[in-house]
Amino acid sequence: MTIRVLLVDDQPWLRLGFRAVLEQEPDLEVVGEAGDGEQAVSSTLALRPDVVLMDVRMPKLDGIEATRRIVAATDAARVLVLTTFDLDEYVYAALRAGASGFLLKDALPADLIAGIRVVAAGDAAVAPGVTRRLISTLASRLPTTTEPATLDGLTEREREVLLELARARSNAEIAARLYISEATVKVHVGRVLAKLGLRDRAQAVVFAYEHGVIQPGS
Repeated sequence: MTIRVLLVDDQPWLRLGFRAVLEQEPDLEVVGEAGDGEQAVSSTLALRPDVVLMDVRMPKLDGIEATRRIVAATDAARVLVLTTFDLDEYVYAALRAGASGFLLKDALPADLIAGIRVVAAGDAAVAPGVTRRLISTLASRLPTTTEPATLDGLTEREREVLLELARARSNAEIAARLYISEATVKVHVGRVLAKLGLRDRAQAVVFAYEHGVIQPGS
């Protein structure tokens, strides 16, 4: 199956670089480009990409608001936000707006390609090596609800999986910690998302921190 990708960045040379990398992959197709948030929204609705590779700082409409509008308008397109180390404060806003993950702009081509494939498959992509640091830093700034979320609908095992998701652990890591198979982890993840009405793992992380399921640094 070919993954249709929309490139969104206000720097034409960056879009050119991303296109050159992605078009070498037989399963990736760049269906369009946009130079600002407004174009990103209109192009997404017109071209129906599977993945939108989204910059944050852009003219007319920033990537956060563009992400929010795209997610509200369609269930098909997944947004993968590009950030840099000096834009850490935007990561939480992007995830809360409905982004399925984030990567660093200087990510290796292999990581960029893998991230797009992961997001297209309905999972969450996160920048390798910095995820836990970012989540810990951002979570300490998040407002939490006065009362923990009601998780009565989740089984004990599903609650354990949600906690591991909030710690940014992969399926393989969760399987090893809970002594279950990766296939079983996938089943539990799917059930957690369905029961809590969440779009993907990225939203599960936000949900867990906002509702007191996990505390920063725990």
